[in-house]
Amino acid sequence: MKVMIIGGFLGSGKTTAIQKISRQLSNAGKRTAIIVNEIGEIGLDGDTLKSPDIKTEELTSGCICCTLKISMQYTLQTLEEEFRPEIVIIEPTGIAFPGQIREEIEMMGLSELSFAPVVTIVDPGRFGTEAKEIPRFIETQVREAEILGINKVDIAPAEIVMATEQMLTELNPEAKILKFSAKLGDEPFENLLAHLAVPGTAKTPQEKQNSIEISEVSAHSVLYTLKASSLSPEKGRLLIEESLQTIRDRIKEMNPEFIGHVKLSLKLPGSMIKGSVTSSEEAPQVEFISRKNEKLELRLLSAITKVPKDRLRGIVESTLEAKLDESDTSFEKKELHHGKPTKIERLMKKKVSF
Repeated sequence: MKVMIIGGFLGSGKTTAIQKISRQLSNAGKRTAIIVNEIGEIGLDGDTLKSPDIKTEELTSGCICCTLKISMQYTLQTLEEEFRPEIVIIEPTGIAFPGQIREEIEMMGLSELSFAPVVTIVDPGRFGTEAKEIPRFIETQVREAEILGINKVDIAPAEIVMATEQMLTELNPEAKILKFSAKLGDEPFENLLAHLAVPGTAKTPQEKQNSIEISEVSAHSVLYTLKASSLSPEKGRLLIEESLQTIRDRIKEMNPEFIGHVKLSLKLPGSMIKGSVTSSEEAPQVEFISRKNEKLELRLLSAITKVPKDRLRGIVESTLEAKLDESDTSFEKKELHHGKPTKIERLMKKKVSF
């Protein structure tokens, strides 16, 4: 079983990259599984990555490089026993340390395990021009990588891409730097798979760090079930876009230079609408995914730097509830119980008891 760890800060484009890489592998006949780690109590990206021939597991409510190590071990062992994947792709949270995740997995005692080079994906539009301005935890993500992927080159100015490449070289001169657009799936991105085919090299173990504490990121997630809705796909798109704009502007009043990720997904009968915003200056990005949904619901996952969690919660929930009211949509907030055992933890307990 080969493990591919593809990390990067919130909003760098990990999910889009993994979606296309997993499809390439599946089309090539490789039995592939994906583990998605979300810092909040609910998952959003798992729905995007789900496919009939690709096994997807979600780990929520923490970070696999510090607080969810046991859940990660159980998930890998279960995949190995029941699904027998040739390749497992791991998408950590945007604040995780990919190198630390590799170290933890190496100590799990899994049989016939190998690693692809550790990847950190970077959005050049989120980097400044001075390495000293980069938050410490993002710098760690860069230093731990064997491959640094500068993503979104289709929308980033050439001079910003060049400055980012220079800065990454200064931080990690040993890493292979690739420049591509995961969204477009351009030729340089297609070549990423060839670089992942070679064995990765373990780096010198670093002192263990708690990524959640170091990042100074507050996270909050919320789920609303929609009881009745006349939302068309176009009205749903406007709801997502306007909600993200309002949330962005309200957070900006507290932290004018915030970075992070606010992700929204809206499930309607024939489609899922996803949107995100990653900084105080970015316009919301919205996309449609055609699929049938049994449940109508609105999900939000937010992780923002230097904003108190209670304030973040107030902003996102009041905004979403106001927008749902404006659209004449009947809804109910589903309580997410902090500290409640996850599905994985319940299965672990059940398995141990036998």
